[in-house]
Parts: sequence; C-alpha cells; structure tokens
Amino acid sequence: MTAIRIARISDTPLDIAAHLAAVEDRAMGAVASFVGTVRDHDPEAAGTVVALEYSAHPDAEATLHDIALAAISTRRAAVAVSHRIGRLEVGDAAVVIAVATPHRDEAFTICREIIEAIKRELPVWKRQLTDDGAATWKGIGG
Repeated sequence: MTAIRIARISDTPLDIAAHLAAVEDRAMGAVASFVGTVRDHDPEAAGTVVALEYSAHPDAEATLHDIALAAISTRRAAVAVSHRIGRLEVGDAAVVIAVATPHRDEAFTICREIIEAIKRELPVWKRQLTDDGAATWKGIGG
C-alpha cells in the first residue's frame, strides 16, 4: 500500500514524532527519516546566520504531495513530509521527512529522492538573515 500520510506546508513548529507515528505500519520493516535544521553558518554568507524566513507559493503543499508520490513511484511506502514557513531560528526544523517501506534500501532511497526534489522543485523561498544585518534571498534550487 502506497500512502502519503502527511504532505504539509506549516507555519508552526514541525513535530518529528508525529511524522514517525504517521508512517507506522505493521507491514513495513524499515523507517528512514530526515530532519533539516537551520544552521548558524552558510559558506556564502559573510556573517553568522541568525535566522531564516521561509515563504511559499500557494501551490507548494500540492507540489510537496506530488514530490512524495513521484519519489514513491511504484514502490510500497508510507510517507510523511512537511516544510516549515515563517521565521525559523538556528536549530529549528525546516523540513521533516519520514518514510516507511518493507526494506531499508527503499526507505533510504525514497527519503533522499524527496529531499533532493524539494530542493529542486518546491516553490519555497528563504530569506537568510545574518548578524551583520545582511539579508539574502534564495529560491528553488538554492
């Protein structure tokens, strides 16, 4: 059974445990997860990163759902994936992905395909704020 259990753009903190619980399934023997957090540095920034501000296109949630479906393809899997919008401080979770499959290799593969597609295709933009007062916008693929 293929199932997208969560595909959400959220302006509230992401609940990692809820994503893991959403993919629980007695038929699945493996769960792989990914949590992308805000870090305090960026190689392209002159200053220390203090926050990120994410904004999303109105179609972003539908796109996120489509990304998860495409990653699953014909494989048997359960997926829970969310991307946060709004202001995030260093350490906050920006992306949470949980994937359950019958075997570990598929779980890792689908999880990686989802995060890579999010970076390439999801219409979410971030404004990176640094301690020197600079603000840099980054969009799809950046």
